Amino acid sequence: METRQEKILIVDDEEHIIELVELYLGKEGYRVMHALDGDAALQRFNSEKPDLLVLDIMIPGKDGLDVLREIRKTSQVPVIMLTARESEVDKVVGLELGADDYLTKPFSPRELVARVKAVLRRSKPPAETSEEVLERDGITIDTRKRRVEVVGPEGVELTAKEFDLLFVLASNPGIVLSRERLMEKVWGYEYIGDTRTVDVYIRHLREKLADNVENPRFIETVRGVGYRFKGA
Repeated sequence: METRQEKILIVDDEEHIIELVELYLGKEGYRVMHALDGDAALQRFNSEKPDLLVLDIMIPGKDGLDVLREIRKTSQVPVIMLTARESEVDKVVGLELGADDYLTKPFSPRELVARVKAVLRRSKPPAETSEEVLERDGITIDTRKRRVEVVGPEGVELTAKEFDLLFVLASNPGIVLSRERLMEKVWGYEYIGDTRTVDVYIRHLREKLADNVENPRFIETVRGVGYRFKGA
């Protein structure tokens, strides 16, 4: 068994699921802990500082989306959402709040293990360029501090995936990148999801960068293909 340092917090009110997930992740060498409701999840998150959360939406007290909202106020720790509902709304809301991936119940424990490994691997900054600081027209991206500045000293608060997406686009100025290519670069080969995920994150980036979609300064939509970073 490979020895790992990562701590994983499982949040679910179904104890048989917790036991199963703990068994499979434990076999992979992860340090696993759990919580049965939203309030306990936040307490354990704050005290244990896990490296990844597996978070069910339908839990007692604060539901999974509320827990994710609270966590995203202070942390960009990777989160995989679990849902027993097929609702596209739940998945989109989870992604918009900053979830990194999601699984619909019932799921294969082996698939969850694969997703955990992939999300932890993707949480590391992309090696798109050797430059530590990218300076484009009106924007500065510091990969060491993971900080973005737009024409001024004030930083722009981005989620981990928003930062990675902007970094990949800015590393390829003037080049049209398809949604599939962006999924590969930012989310990884293992990600099983809709390319509309990219559109959700692009919309958030534009809002935070105050980038007008009709007359973009930074991110340009190339209809039918993907997106292009305009800054030189």
